[in-house]
Amino acid sequence: MAEQRRDERDGRYGRGAQGVSEPRRRKVHAEEASAWRELVATARRTVADGLVVGTSGNVSVRVGDTVLVTPSGVPYDALTPDDVTGVDLAGRQVLGALVPTSELPMHLAVYGGTDAGAVVHTHAVHATAVSTLVPELPLIHYMSAALGGAVRVAPYATYGTDELAENMLLALAGRSGCLLQNHGTVTYGATLAQAYDRTAQLEWMCRLWLTASSVPGRTPALLSPDQLAQVADRLRGYGQPRG
Repeated sequence: MAEQRRDERDGRYGRGAQGVSEPRRRKVHAEEASAWRELVATARRTVADGLVVGTSGNVSVRVGDTVLVTPSGVPYDALTPDDVTGVDLAGRQVLGALVPTSELPMHLAVYGGTDAGAVVHTHAVHATAVSTLVPELPLIHYMSAALGGAVRVAPYATYGTDELAENMLLALAGRSGCLLQNHGTVTYGATLAQAYDRTAQLEWMCRLWLTASSVPGRTPALLSPDQLAQVADRLRGYGQPRG
């Protein structure tokens, strides 16, 4: 049964019986080409900012009914404009010859269960450390409100599995980001820029909590749910007015 389920999943993602990519290719549209360039830049930024190491982590963006996603096992600095890798919302590969990330089930689950326009998954050090210590990130800073509230930790499951995707969706309920136990982070947003900003904010808050909680004999002061709700109201109108 396990073998059958794996075969069905591999077929759904456009892979042959031997795991070789068999993409259903079509021409890349101009909007997809532009989105791919932004996706590669965002993926490289995760490395430059120390949120991932090597080929760990992955990034995706939705363009219509197509999800552009970083390929499996390819260093981000080696990606080119010709490496566009995309799947449809059912997970069938429609663009490129490179095999999509092994975390494709997780990305597709986010798009299927939320209004996400982009998803960023990292192995950020401080966030991953917090995921091993608590069931949710304590309310150490008001920017928790930007993610919908206290950031939950999804129970551990093997990477690339449906179980991990299901655990992640439960942790994301009412949130735009979560921690993956002993693994990393997932955030989403309307755009790649917003998804990335939420990733960076989450890692910073995790670092803040670890720093404060490491002081001997002291317990960090935390925000109350009411205080966080007040911030959430203010954040809704934050930024420059649109004319």
